[in-house]
Amino acid sequence: MIPISFPFENPPSEGSAIEVAEDILWMRLPLPMALDHVNVYAIRDGEGWCIVDTGYFTKRSQKIWESLLSGPLNGNPVTRVLVTHHHPDHIGMAGWFQTKLDTELISSRTAWMYGRMMILDNQKKWPKEVLDFYKSTGISEEMFSYWLSRGPRNFSDVCFPMPSGYTRIKDGDKIKIGKRKWHVRSGDGHAPEHITLWSLDDDVVIAGDQVLPGISSNIGVYPTEPLADPLTDWIDSCEKFKLIAKNEHFVLPGHKLPFLGLPTRLQQLIDNHNNSLPRLIEHLKTPQTAVGCFEILYKRKIGKGEYGLALVEAVAHLNHLFIAGKIQRRMNKNKVWMWFV
Repeated sequence: MIPISFPFENPPSEGSAIEVAEDILWMRLPLPMALDHVNVYAIRDGEGWCIVDTGYFTKRSQKIWESLLSGPLNGNPVTRVLVTHHHPDHIGMAGWFQTKLDTELISSRTAWMYGRMMILDNQKKWPKEVLDFYKSTGISEEMFSYWLSRGPRNFSDVCFPMPSGYTRIKDGDKIKIGKRKWHVRSGDGHAPEHITLWSLDDDVVIAGDQVLPGISSNIGVYPTEPLADPLTDWIDSCEKFKLIAKNEHFVLPGHKLPFLGLPTRLQQLIDNHNNSLPRLIEHLKTPQTAVGCFEILYKRKIGKGEYGLALVEAVAHLNHLFIAGKIQRRMNKNKVWMWFV
């Protein structure tokens, strides 16, 4: 395995593109959070372009896309939009492309169903089961009051409505985009049936959020499936990809910089979580809430902007150990889960 390296030191500026491989452009859209961008790609597809991932739907994103379409994409049509997974920073503009530009949407079945369901699920106030789930984690009164005051965050806030109809791709498929034929491989853990594309004609891999450099993709448990074990799914996916990863693979991720060193990065991602589990078990010799595990898992203070992601990832680690029979849990009189060895 070789060390991770970055052939491109600087990202494209807003409204511009960098050709990172023959007929593949790298672009960025802004995000209003600590992770302030999402990478999107355009693959030349005959006389037009296939767009991979889309960013949030906002007025600013729409103006940037209009600038990209008329600028770096030379006014050529968008033939297809492919989304790697259902999270709003990746699927948010997909419906806009479908509706405004009559573009075909390509997706895994799970990503399309989750995305469309979440966009249609427009909540005016927090559902009881969601509040109960977060209360059960030991969330601080300050954070709980803050979330209540700001109201629920809906996908529809940052996603254009998605019309019916899409083209399904699944693990093991081959898909031709432009000059390249791509092997479709799906992963899990960060998002169910997350699509990655592995070129059969050169060493390009489009990874979405399945493999990121420098940061680990969020592995979270949500009120929709409170006893899920996405950490097992994540580690299994990393192990699966390790079997085919090569040092020569040039990885185009959903965030941060394109990189080389895929086998090394996959091992780092596996080790990052596996190494935290013994520390967590030791910590649980004294019963803890999920929030009470922040310090041992993250080794830093968690601010408001990252609290929600930290919370769902803490529950993921606890569920993983609980389902494996390594820890137990008991609900206290305040309806908070206490986890212990």
